[in-house]
Amino acid sequence: MGKASETRNRCVQRTPNRCVDPPMIRTFMRAPVCSLAMALFVTLAPFPALSAPDEAVLAVAKAQDGPYRETLKGLVDVDTGTGDVPGLSKVEGVLKAHLEALGLSVNLRAAPVFGGNTLIGTKSGSGTRKIMLLVHYDTVFSTGDAAKRPYTEREGRAYGPGVADAKGGIAMILHVLAGLEAMRFDGYGTLTVVLNPDEERGSRGSRDEIAKIARDQDVVLSFEPSFAEAGIDAVTVATKGINYASLIVKGRAAHAGGAPEAGRNAVVELAHQILQLQDLGDPAKGTSLHWTVFHGGTKPNIIPEEAKAEGDMRYFAPSEYDRVLTAARRIIGAHRVPDTQVTFDLAKGRPPLPRNPATQALGERARSIYAELGADLSLAEIGGGTDAGYALQPDSPAKPAIIESLGIVGGHYHSADEFAVLASITPRLYLATRLVMEVSKDASR
Repeated sequence: MGKASETRNRCVQRTPNRCVDPPMIRTFMRAPVCSLAMALFVTLAPFPALSAPDEAVLAVAKAQDGPYRETLKGLVDVDTGTGDVPGLSKVEGVLKAHLEALGLSVNLRAAPVFGGNTLIGTKSGSGTRKIMLLVHYDTVFSTGDAAKRPYTEREGRAYGPGVADAKGGIAMILHVLAGLEAMRFDGYGTLTVVLNPDEERGSRGSRDEIAKIARDQDVVLSFEPSFAEAGIDAVTVATKGINYASLIVKGRAAHAGGAPEAGRNAVVELAHQILQLQDLGDPAKGTSLHWTVFHGGTKPNIIPEEAKAEGDMRYFAPSEYDRVLTAARRIIGAHRVPDTQVTFDLAKGRPPLPRNPATQALGERARSIYAELGADLSLAEIGGGTDAGYALQPDSPAKPAIIESLGIVGGHYHSADEFAVLASITPRLYLATRLVMEVSKDASR
């Protein structure tokens, strides 16, 4: 794959999501990719010194390529949209059987909001380090999509609903485990696998379970896909959090022609407030607030008595939630239309995975491992939240160390032409397998 600098001036987003131009170069360089509505920042750290690959691990990774594809096909060809309980249950059974065959004990935890279960597989080893492997098995796609677009391979890519996001990550976890088993490696203290069924809807039924399990871990490896569209190979060391803004204006209805002066136009006041609130973001901190949905009025001849807007907030720094909420509630006190009532709320969604030394160090170790294959691995910060944010412990940000995007390299996520790059299977299996083996040695950390 080409380096980020080779793609700096082009944007290849092909889904309805937003695309971000690359104006910022400081410690991080923005690359023009918006997969999963993500803004991507890539470290410019020096390339690590190259050492020879571990031939035993590389041989095992190569041997897993064919089985990996078979597993991926089986997963993709079953619909598992969030809330599709029959499809989720079918895949749940397949995953449970896989994990048990690899020697893990499997427990199920209900994810009650949308249905389905979170699978928790555990396996004890001879070491002390506690390592968690995390990814989701739901997709954004509808029932019937798997039959319309079954798993296919062409021109070096695999296609199908959720092939990269994140069924490629599920297959990666299963075949990393298979590789470790083939090498009889058990140097970890415990391996814990967490597969949840509702990530695409905010993990509302599984996030508490993820946080609870992660609290006891030394390292969390998360297997969302990486970024083929950026022309780079990357793992993620920081993700933005997501909050949901709401703005409600209550006015007074009146006849628009006969007595408009008796009304209090909620739509006009909403427009005024939107203009007042449009600069709540802070680009220097990576904070944004975009108003995206508007409702107001009922009929052309009635002054609207209520209007609403919804917005999307993204942020790296946890303190930005309080700053934005406080500032917004102060700003809305200035009205254009008298006698209207305005309320602003900011509902918390996924928390951010902010920059931290433990994750940065884990990312640098991943870069060194990838360099053994003669390949460059970038460390990315992304604008879209993932379950990695739930794994972070707010009272102890140094533990666990968390790294994201260890899944397959892919692109066009959440679209009909989502793809996975087949040539990335072996390098990614090598990376994740070696990473488990390396962090297992860190008994003192």
